[in-house]
Amino acid sequence: MSFAWLGLGSNVSAETHIRAGILELEKDFENVALSPVYSSNSVGFDGDDFINLVARVETELHPMELRQYLRDLEDRFGRKRNVEKFSDRSLDIDILLYDDLVLLSPVLEIPRAEILKFSHVLKPLADLEPELIHPTELRSMSEIWEASGMDDSCLRLLEGFA
Repeated sequence: MSFAWLGLGSNVSAETHIRAGILELEKDFENVALSPVYSSNSVGFDGDDFINLVARVETELHPMELRQYLRDLEDRFGRKRNVEKFSDRSLDIDILLYDDLVLLSPVLEIPRAEILKFSHVLKPLADLEPELIHPTELRSMSEIWEASGMDDSCLRLLEGFA
């Protein structure tokens, strides 16, 4: 069994889609753990606020199989694929980390670069797994968060969400 850390986000009927995505993950995987849930402004385009969190799941799926499972799940909830990178999302689920694997392929990058770029990815990951070591940075998520200089004032904690 392996552990995968997944970034979930939505800004289209966000609460409904995030809750539904969490339910599907809890149905299909073991030992699901969830970070606090945050709301933040859209990044890279003018759109509704996003809801973001990180889930850790235990899985027997190979990373490419997990990627396909997540794409199928996104599609079931109305994910549009032929749109700009930064655009509205009904449900977006990305593999952030998979054990301590480092993988760079044309369709899958692990660890996902967004961990080090965006507070709405790094902060929930650091909240959920503060001592988890990033496989290429070789520092814990809490150390990376503290050293990042990222501004978390754009993140609004949604207490009692899940």
